Amino acid sequence: MSKSDFIKNNQHLFWYFNKKELQNISNAVLVEFILNYGNMQSVKDVLNILGQETVAKEFSKAIQSNRNNYFPQVKNYFDLYFKKNVPQYPF
Repeated sequence: MSKSDFIKNNQHLFWYFNKKELQNISNAVLVEFILNYGNMQSVKDVLNILGQETVAKEFSKAIQSNRNNYFPQVKNYFDLYFKKNVPQYPF
């Protein structure tokens, strides 16, 4: 599945984006919305499409900011997940 097909299949998660601009969202936004609001299958899909390292990098950059939009439980879970599964994490 391509990134654009994935976005199209999960467009309900991007409720406040203009539908015409959905295909132009950044990897950072895609990762944030899928990790926060997606189900387990969409998380698996984004890890396969973008690659585990890319998802971990985007997540790492976001949570290092003083202001991020990750739910505390999501932040904790994926921080532990990437520490265990991505050797270079945190970047």
